[in-house]
Amino acid sequence: MEGIQLSDSGEEEQTSVSSFQEEEKDDITEQKLREEPEDDDKTRSKENSKGVGGDFDYSREGLEHYVSNVNNNNNNKTMKYADRVSILTLRRNINQLDNLSKEKDIMIQKTREELSACHLRIKILTKQRESVETKIEKEKKAGNAAAMFRLQAAHRRLCTELENAKDLEPKIALLLKENVYDMWQIEIEQGKFGGLREQLEKDEETLERQYKKRTEERIQKEKAKVLLMEQKEQAVKKKEMESQEEYERRHQKVIEDAQRNNEKAVQCLKKTMARIYQKKAKEELETQEHMERRMQAVLSLKNNITSNRETLRALQARDKARALEAKNQEMKMRETILAGGGNVAKEIFLHKRLVEFERHKLEFKDQQKSKKIEIVARILQEEAYMQKQEKYRSRTEAVRSCSKLQDSAPWKIKTWNYIEKTCEDPAAAVLQKSWRSPSACASVDEKSSSEKDFSGKVSHSMIYGNDEEESEEEQDETLAEPEFTGLWSQEYALNKVSKEETDLKPHGASKMEREIFTQNLKKLRSGMIHKQVVSGHEFKGCPFYSKPSVIHFEDFDVGKTYKKKIILINASYSVNFCKLVGVSEHLKDFISIHFDPPGQMSAGMSCEMVVTFKPMINEDLEGEVTFLAQTGSFSIPLKCTVKRCVLALDKELIDFGTHVVGETISRTITLTNRGALGTRFKLQTSAGDSGTCTTATKSSLKRVISPTLDGVISEERDSSSPMGSVFEKKEQVSPDQTDETIKCLSQPESQKTKTSLGSSCTKQFSQDAPIPKADLEAKNTQSPLEPLLEESPVEITLGKVTEGEIGPFSSVKLQVIFVPAIPGDVQAEFVFTFDNQNSNPLFFTAIGVSVDVPVWVTNPNVDLKICMYDRLYQDCIVIQSRAKAALRLKFEVCKKLSKYMELLPKTGYIQAQSSFSVQLKFLPRHSLPEDAGEYFDKETRVLEVPMTISVADKVKPVTFTVHAIVTTSDLEISPAEVNFGYCTIYEAVQTTITLTNKCILPQEFGFVDLPEFVEIQPDDGFGTLLPLESLNLDIIFKANKAKDYSFELICKTEINRQFKLSCKAVGVHPPLELSHSLVQFAATALNDVSTATLYVINSHVSLNRFTHAVPRIGKGQTAPVGPTSFEFHVPESSPVTVMPSVGTVLPGKKCLIQVSFRPVLSDQQIRKEAVQMLSRATATRTFSEKRMRESEMQVNNKKKDDSLAGKREGRKASMIGIKRLSSIHLSKDRDSKHLTTSGIELPKPEDIKPHCEEYMAAQSSLIRNFRGKFEKYIIPCFVASGDIDEKRGSETLNYSPYNTLYLELHCPAVAPSVVITSDNGKNIINFGEVAVGHRITKQITIQNILDEQLAVSLTGIGFSILNPHGPFLLVNPVECLQPGKNQLLVISFCPDENKLFFETLDIYTVKNTLTLSITGHGVTPSIACSVEGEILDMGYVIAKEKGTSTFKIQNTSTLALKYSMQLESLSQTRDRELQKLPSFLTSPTKRTELVGTQNYNGSSVFSVFPVEGVIDIGKSQDFTVTFSPDHESLYYSDCLKVILFGKEIAHVIQLKGAARDHMMFVEGGDPLDVTIESLVVTSPISEEAAKRELEETAKSILLSLEYIQGETSPTPAMRELKVGAIGASQFASKKNVEFSLDGLALLQQKGFTVEPIKGTVDHGQTKCISVSWVPPTDFDPAHPLTATATLTLKGDIKETYKVLFMARVVSALTH
Repeated sequence: MEGIQLSDSGEEEQTSVSSFQEEEKDDITEQKLREEPEDDDKTRSKENSKGVGGDFDYSREGLEHYVSNVNNNNNNKTMKYADRVSILTLRRNINQLDNLSKEKDIMIQKTREELSACHLRIKILTKQRESVETKIEKEKKAGNAAAMFRLQAAHRRLCTELENAKDLEPKIALLLKENVYDMWQIEIEQGKFGGLREQLEKDEETLERQYKKRTEERIQKEKAKVLLMEQKEQAVKKKEMESQEEYERRHQKVIEDAQRNNEKAVQCLKKTMARIYQKKAKEELETQEHMERRMQAVLSLKNNITSNRETLRALQARDKARALEAKNQEMKMRETILAGGGNVAKEIFLHKRLVEFERHKLEFKDQQKSKKIEIVARILQEEAYMQKQEKYRSRTEAVRSCSKLQDSAPWKIKTWNYIEKTCEDPAAAVLQKSWRSPSACASVDEKSSSEKDFSGKVSHSMIYGNDEEESEEEQDETLAEPEFTGLWSQEYALNKVSKEETDLKPHGASKMEREIFTQNLKKLRSGMIHKQVVSGHEFKGCPFYSKPSVIHFEDFDVGKTYKKKIILINASYSVNFCKLVGVSEHLKDFISIHFDPPGQMSAGMSCEMVVTFKPMINEDLEGEVTFLAQTGSFSIPLKCTVKRCVLALDKELIDFGTHVVGETISRTITLTNRGALGTRFKLQTSAGDSGTCTTATKSSLKRVISPTLDGVISEERDSSSPMGSVFEKKEQVSPDQTDETIKCLSQPESQKTKTSLGSSCTKQFSQDAPIPKADLEAKNTQSPLEPLLEESPVEITLGKVTEGEIGPFSSVKLQVIFVPAIPGDVQAEFVFTFDNQNSNPLFFTAIGVSVDVPVWVTNPNVDLKICMYDRLYQDCIVIQSRAKAALRLKFEVCKKLSKYMELLPKTGYIQAQSSFSVQLKFLPRHSLPEDAGEYFDKETRVLEVPMTISVADKVKPVTFTVHAIVTTSDLEISPAEVNFGYCTIYEAVQTTITLTNKCILPQEFGFVDLPEFVEIQPDDGFGTLLPLESLNLDIIFKANKAKDYSFELICKTEINRQFKLSCKAVGVHPPLELSHSLVQFAATALNDVSTATLYVINSHVSLNRFTHAVPRIGKGQTAPVGPTSFEFHVPESSPVTVMPSVGTVLPGKKCLIQVSFRPVLSDQQIRKEAVQMLSRATATRTFSEKRMRESEMQVNNKKKDDSLAGKREGRKASMIGIKRLSSIHLSKDRDSKHLTTSGIELPKPEDIKPHCEEYMAAQSSLIRNFRGKFEKYIIPCFVASGDIDEKRGSETLNYSPYNTLYLELHCPAVAPSVVITSDNGKNIINFGEVAVGHRITKQITIQNILDEQLAVSLTGIGFSILNPHGPFLLVNPVECLQPGKNQLLVISFCPDENKLFFETLDIYTVKNTLTLSITGHGVTPSIACSVEGEILDMGYVIAKEKGTSTFKIQNTSTLALKYSMQLESLSQTRDRELQKLPSFLTSPTKRTELVGTQNYNGSSVFSVFPVEGVIDIGKSQDFTVTFSPDHESLYYSDCLKVILFGKEIAHVIQLKGAARDHMMFVEGGDPLDVTIESLVVTSPISEEAAKRELEETAKSILLSLEYIQGETSPTPAMRELKVGAIGASQFASKKNVEFSLDGLALLQQKGFTVEPIKGTVDHGQTKCISVSWVPPTDFDPAHPLTATATLTLKGDIKETYKVLFMARVVSALTH
């Protein structure tokens, strides 16, 4: 606990220190620690010192320092930062000292406890040792050696432990002393700090008070600031609210104005749009009706065609069946007559005469009926037409008198209803139906319904009229029944009058009064009706609910009074009222309502209403009761229905089942009346049905009826009456329906239309012409077959009750009895007739089967399904008995199949009215098809075996048939033998076999017991074969060692049949092996490279085949140990490279192989795409040209024609353009080589040159649209023994093809994520030739064609590192690239030497790497200058005049040079150079100045033209230098620099020139003055004074000559002086310059020779004065020889030069 408290106090101290440091940041800035460095150093020394007891040792100086700080603090109101730090440091040190004291105290206590424990243990061990010694003595005396040895071991252990404990005791004691000593030292230290604790606590309290005070001050300041800010915010908010309110007022006003204007515009727009919508709706409705009629017509035509085809096929089949049946009947008749001993010819003749007579009779009846129908139809049509005309005239008169006789409208309605009810004629309905629809095949029910509809429509139209019907044709269209009921209802709605015409109006009022009344009524209703809004929700719907929801008076009687109580409930949201408006107009004579308005009703409240109905007429009535509520009007439906008979049968078919002849079976049928009106019923058989028609195959009745039926049908086919034609088209009678046809022929035609839909008679005769109802009850229309049928006994009869009364809501049960007399099927039809005319007859059918044998098989057709050979199949056959006594049965199988099929037992007894089971066994064998004979169909492989069951005392046996499809169970394996050939142990050989199922049943198969080196796929050789299915299986063989393999594969089926497949192979162990035989490259983008590495290993180091497997082919010879060579054969045009492809591997070594995959687009593919792109571009261009021409034609036509013609022409032109566009697109798709629309021949694919624009554009398009592909390559590696390096020339190594290794490569190629869009997608950046030191940049554009962003990350986009010391630099790396966006990359090239540079820049993305090839050629520029010696001397010119000179510079490098000419005098560094010492003050070796005398006027002395430009490769440029001095000087000079590309100085030319004020000059001699002019400004003098001064002053010329002594052929020392005349234009009129040299006699004495002495110089020419010197004989070589002469020049002035000759002799060695 103490340790926890110490740590907590330490944490509190750290928290206080941190809070103190945070609060005193401002004080740190004001009072820094450097004010008292000494105090800080002392504090640090105290903290770092170590005492005896712990970590600190405080000296007296430190305490005094603290005390002094405390005293100072008492004097000052606030503490300094250093004082506060001292307080905190002292507190921390005191706390640490206290903690250390506590720890030492705990340590002392623990040590003391350990020491006491050690003493106790020593005592215990001593006692134990003494006890053991005592026991040892006892055992020793007792002679117990075992116990003694055990005790001795325990004694030794105790002694050892005792010694250890004694050794530990002094250590613990020493440790205790040390801890006690340390504790004393700590207490001493604590005593030193005793006086400071109280002072420290006081200081801490003072410091805490200061913190609180400062905190309160800061809080007050912050509150003041917050208050000020809140006031500002309130002021701002107030201004904003005022401005917002002002804005809202203005905005609201604008909105109100806009709403008013909008309402006016909306009203106008609604009216306009309503008219437009009505017009469009009408047009669309007409179009829709027209299209629906056309669709229905097409569908009906299609259905008719289909039905006619089916009818024709059925008729053909029926004719064939009838012909066959007639032949059979005739043959049977012949046999019967012969058996009876009669005359066959006579009987057949009489029979044919009888059949012909009956046919003529039927034809005559049909003709009479058809003629009667035609006459009646015409009469009825005429009567209907007359009635229609009368109704139309009466309706027109009613419409005209409607406005005058408003009061008579209700009476007219009643009158017309009464007339329609009393004068309704069924014959007229039939007439109207036949008149509207000329089809003679409509049913009676349809006629009755259409009759009602038609009468209703006529009455309505006659009552209300229709002003729009103006012609008789329109009236015919209105009254005619449409093709669809929906259209009829729409037309009916159009005939309705508007609501305004049916509204109640005041009687006897004029038209104006009625309009005023209507308007007032609308205003009143609009004031009464208003919306109901509660809590922001508007009520919508019916405001009141009624219970019941429909007022229905059912089953009323005329003359009685009926009342119903109706409850109305307020369903609205709030208070509402309810007011009775009235009932429907046609119900006012029968309905009266008692309703007291309750006034205002709260929501959920209800009121009552009593409705009284007093019927006057016996007919159904419908209407509604209308109310008016506060939210609008609502109505309650009202119905009144008369009593009706609703009759129904509980079943329409009575199935008696199968019974033995002689039994009596009874069934009941229930007739139910669900209506309120009773009627009388009568049950009888249908006309012509006697209940004795059977379908027994061997019945005598069948033989009698069939010929008669054939005759009747043939007569009907030959009849030409309308009924006969209809019958010929629609009748479909199959042989299986013969009996039903007989029944239909025996029935009257009226009942044929009433039979059920399931009967075949309805299908055959439903299209017949309608027969009047009177014919239904005729009893004289018996069939010719009826006398024949009456001879057979009646088997299905009715019970005693066949007629009676059925009351309302009751039911009656009647009995039907079946007494089987003749074996066969029996069917009878019965009909319920009723006295109520509105009740239709009800039909039902009774069927039964009679058998003469009391034993039958429940399943007469035993189907064994599909059976396979040599398999046993069993089934159980159940036999039933109806007999009332036991019967003996005998089971027989046909003799041909007795050895394949068996019934067990063969004899048995079946008990009365029970069942007996017989076991059927079937074992088919392969000899079954030959033995079965006619019972087996070899094509279909179907076996049908008749079985016989003989019943004792019964002649007729019971037969049943056994069906089976017999098939084989074989599986066929193709090929029957597989030879894998030679297979290395490092690869697998695959071959495909076909497994065929010869059975028509699915069979499961599986290859079992496979060797370990064989694998079968798919599904490991297991599966299921469908019937007659063939399945390809892959057999994979992988040799595990070199040997010959021969084995069999066993395929088993589910029935345990085995099929074997023989296999052979030879295992090969090649001398080399591949580390990986399969390389799966990652998805590689186009033009990207994926690389994989593998090794070719030679592990063959020994020929010992017993220790390890040796390389050999099968059991052949072992391959030699030594170097083995290999060679990879990569297919041509494949994107795969193998490096190295050829090599040699030493034994025990391996060779590294690098395989690269670089997917590229094929050249042929790119060429084809280029041609297609050209085709599309040409088509587009041609189409645009045509469109332009057509648009021009349209403009011209519009100018010529009027506006209407122009619009029509525009529509035609647009349609023509669309058609041409579609034709052009079709032609582009059909032909990729030639453009047929324009006739322009396109280039062939082979004519497209690589690297052209079309080629590059096609390549870029294919890359963008590349969808990816996967290719697989198998590369063979041939192996040969020997070293490839030793075989040279035409020699080859011996190799075996069986040792070939195979490397499989999976190469998926995908589209790149980043493509280059600039320069047609070229990934080569060629800077060309660039001058060394010059920098140029190029831009390329890349695009992200992915759907995701590429960012600079591990999975985004990145760039490879270019050579940092190279000339290429990527200026702007891309950070991210959005999907579909482009980005510019800037690459610069700055060569530093003359050579070719090449680098690659890789752009890394998630899917691929885009490689950019960057190349450039650094070229050192070189030029050739025509100036010799790099000095261009401009010569002498007259001051203030100009002189020109030209030179030529030629470009001798391989790139165009951009140059600039720069004069040194105009350089920017000229000012800095002028600040240096003059050149004449420096030594000659340090003189580097090139700029001499300059003009006074500040202009340049020299100028060059042109200053800058470009010199093409191999070309030259002429430059003109102009020298224009402004004063006389001989030291004009400048430096001309030729700078290339703004950086490199390619050539330097020194320019020199001299200027004279006069036309003559002397040149030559040694320099006697400096080249720099004085900066002293001389006062100007006149020209005459200057000339005079110049003539009087003689200039000096020093001419030094050196004679070389010691040469074999000494030559005189030679020097020259040049005298020239400046060819200036101002001196053209002056004479030539004359010169002369005086004082030559003295010169000649001293050995000087001068030639010429005098002469003249023409303008612009110079002459040389040659001086030679030969030392005289008395010449002293130690003293130079001097002489003088005077040179006089005469031109525009006279000048004198003093020429000083100085000669000396020098040695040839020193020279």
